[in-house]
Amino acid sequence: MASHHLAEAADAIDEALQYESSWQRAEEHRARLGDGIDYYGTSVGAIRATLRDTLRRYPALAHDDITALSSLLWSAAVYERRLAAIILLQGNLPMLVVSDLTRLEGFLRSSILADIADVLARDVIGPLLRSLDARDRPRADTVVARWARGDEPFLSRAAAVVNARS
Repeated sequence: MASHHLAEAADAIDEALQYESSWQRAEEHRARLGDGIDYYGTSVGAIRATLRDTLRRYPALAHDDITALSSLLWSAAVYERRLAAIILLQGNLPMLVVSDLTRLEGFLRSSILADIADVLARDVIGPLLRSLDARDRPRADTVVARWARGDEPFLSRAAAVVNARS
């Protein structure tokens, strides 16, 4: 899909998330999860419905489209957009490959919130690792071991989450 269509899809998702927002829920999220990121106050159900509607409008999204769209969603420091990126990837796990760990590592590094990093590790990275074949798994295990040894808190957290579920 052309990049302008992906940008249109990301904009449509963002617009729908804002339309479905609630300032009360946004304040609840901020109180529970912390500052440093913006909140729309959109429910997880509305995020899932928005993604479902978007994927119906763009039914032929391939691997590169899904990963690029997830990056577009992640690019704004908004809790619901980042959750949408995670849910998008989670719903397309069979498309993900070992080289996607580079993008996912970038997402972890910029997570801002432990909650986002934990959900990404639990719902995307862990299942991706478990799905890898004998050829790709050692490469992925090396990446996760590096995360565990490093001093970046979200990477070491993600390694702990992934290793606890392996």
